[in-house]
Amino acid sequence: MKKSIITLSLCTLCMNAFSQGGITPDIMKKISEHNKMTVSEKALQNALARNDINSLAVSQNNQGDMDTYFTYSVPSNGITDQMSSGRCWLFTGLNVIRSKAMIEKGIDKLEFSQIHLFFYDQLEKSNLFLQAIIDTSDKGMDDKTVEWLFRNPLSDGGTFTGVADLISKYGLVPKGVMPETYSSNNTSRFTSLLKRKLREFGITLREKASKGASKSELETAKTEMLGTVYHMLELAFGEPVKEFKWAPKDKQGKYTSELKDYTPMSFSKEMIKDNLTDDYIMLMNDPSREYWKTYEIEYDRHVYDGHNWRYLNLPIDVIKEMAIASIKDSTMMYFSCDVGKCLDSKRGLLDTKNYDYSSLFGTTFNMNKKQRIMTFDSSSSHAMTLMAVEVDSNGKPTMWKVENSWGAESGYQGHLIMTDEWFDEYMFRLVINKKYATDKVKKAYEQKATKLPCWDPMFSAED
Repeated sequence: MKKSIITLSLCTLCMNAFSQGGITPDIMKKISEHNKMTVSEKALQNALARNDINSLAVSQNNQGDMDTYFTYSVPSNGITDQMSSGRCWLFTGLNVIRSKAMIEKGIDKLEFSQIHLFFYDQLEKSNLFLQAIIDTSDKGMDDKTVEWLFRNPLSDGGTFTGVADLISKYGLVPKGVMPETYSSNNTSRFTSLLKRKLREFGITLREKASKGASKSELETAKTEMLGTVYHMLELAFGEPVKEFKWAPKDKQGKYTSELKDYTPMSFSKEMIKDNLTDDYIMLMNDPSREYWKTYEIEYDRHVYDGHNWRYLNLPIDVIKEMAIASIKDSTMMYFSCDVGKCLDSKRGLLDTKNYDYSSLFGTTFNMNKKQRIMTFDSSSSHAMTLMAVEVDSNGKPTMWKVENSWGAESGYQGHLIMTDEWFDEYMFRLVINKKYATDKVKKAYEQKATKLPCWDPMFSAED
């Protein structure tokens, strides 16, 4: 048989195979005629053409007065604003630490510099990427880890583990000592340029390795590359602070003691008594994985010589018990969730009953939490500071409140309030001090962790 006939036959078979799964004219006729629009649906179509979906899906039955009283609450210490950046993890981590420091030291007014740690975060993540490229230089570009590294050389997102590692290595400074810049408040442009440069450096390192460069030669090349990164960071964020003077102020802004000399590390030691690495546990509620198991995510860290973030996966009710215990003891917590789901941003309310999409579109949206995770429909997207809970007569939670980092004008006076039902569905991570954990939880956390790949969909960093 001639080659041209064979080729034609194969093409015909392929076309027939594809056509069996495609939308044929007959199928198009069936699906387009399946639901003839009623008069009321025509009105809905007109409304949807001119209005935001959420404005039409708002459930009027859920628009009554919002309860803002909470049985137990940790006082807020001032709302921060991450502006147009993905640094919620950093603001939240520092706000948790700030709250504890202010209570322990009797300070009326305090905010830590976010840009100080963010400078080193971006430098450390750059080193993490470049060293990972060296470590995987014997693998092909189609290797899944290598592919993931080049897709994600760094970001402005992160986790509490990163906060702990960065403070342990670089300390803290007050916000007034190293204030924000345009590029730290608006990170997307600079981050995209830095990622582009890192990818270029990554290719260069792989080429050197393929030509037989020694380990020391690759290390020298990496160090030179980090010099370029440092210079870019210095231009965008300013020169890191090495020494400064500071004294606490009262609510009127007056110094309450004499100014003292500090370095970032000495200031950190004075402000933080806890061991941020050893004294805290990250908890997760992920029904798609086995409960009471500890997991660790490969390459999901901020510092190459730091810690991958690990968590203990627990039933939601177990997590709630520890959260309530922490709030009762005036201790805020690092909390993360899928904040975009069912959010009424004007009222600052997270409630599964806020919007009725089913009535609007005449269909149902019935996936449970496990199914949403497995189908990439839901994951942790934002970190905030858990600070209050309302409980019923049986001590069961009915409402929760978080301190957000979107500015004082956002939500409810800079906070978000969530129903307990919403908490069940969209809460993912909580970091607690070990003293609020039961013996069973502490023992489970210490078990050997199951290592998950860096590309696992649940473990994108919080924005």
